[in-house]
Amino acid sequence: MQTESPKQTMIVATCLCLVCSVLVSTAAVVLRPAQQIQKTLDIQKNILKVAGIYDETRKVDTQFKVVEPVLIELAGKRPRITDPSEEGIDLKTYDPKKAAKKEHDSVEVNPRGALPQIARREIYTIAYEIRKADGSLDQVILPIYGKGLWSTLWGFIAVDADGQTIRGITFYEHGETPGLGGEVDNPVWKAVWPGKSAFAAADLEHASFDGLPIPTIQVTKGEVTPETPQAEFKVDGLSGATITSNGVTAFVRYWLGPDAFGSYLQQIRSEQAATPTSAAAEGENNG
Repeated sequence: MQTESPKQTMIVATCLCLVCSVLVSTAAVVLRPAQQIQKTLDIQKNILKVAGIYDETRKVDTQFKVVEPVLIELAGKRPRITDPSEEGIDLKTYDPKKAAKKEHDSVEVNPRGALPQIARREIYTIAYEIRKADGSLDQVILPIYGKGLWSTLWGFIAVDADGQTIRGITFYEHGETPGLGGEVDNPVWKAVWPGKSAFAAADLEHASFDGLPIPTIQVTKGEVTPETPQAEFKVDGLSGATITSNGVTAFVRYWLGPDAFGSYLQQIRSEQAATPTSAAAEGENNG
């Protein structure tokens, strides 16, 4: 005697699908806040690491209190926005990634092709400033992204208060080939970046807001040694990953250049030039 029918089978299958859907949806909703918190902590950890101040024995959010997020208008005449609320932006909730996907919050990449395979970028983004005990600027951490061979690489680059010297670089998200382009995660490769110059001194000498310098930093083919011509502007290439290496060169130059953070870095350089050194200040006080 037949105890099952096609109709009963369909009813059971439908009920099972509904129950599973409800469970998955509920789990996604319940876990979303925790996932967002973990995502934020991971970003903060990467910022602390690239700044060279991460301590794994201390809570990330506690360490991050020394970092000051600032709103930046990319390629803007007033790059550092003093009051983000005037632009309708809350730094705690603003997401540059999402902004880049919205037409009214983004612009076309200019010049075309400067950020290969990426057509639009956000108008505003968030930089991170770290200051010394006396309140003077120590370094800034800038978000960067661009295409490699298989994926978009998302990361941060730290620049000294001189607006020129690189303090570090890191990538927190990418899909490059392990052992090849994926070597952007290799601590050995990342360790060759600190101390490199993003710009030539001659270009900085006459730089102004109307004439911003073009970055010269480059991920070159092969190993860079002290004898390599212009070694201060060159970083070892990733073995077997020419396309990823070229991609990193292209987007690092873009983000540090006139069409992105260039005016912000120029503002920093101008502020540093206008600030008397501690020795000079002490001499004036004694005088």
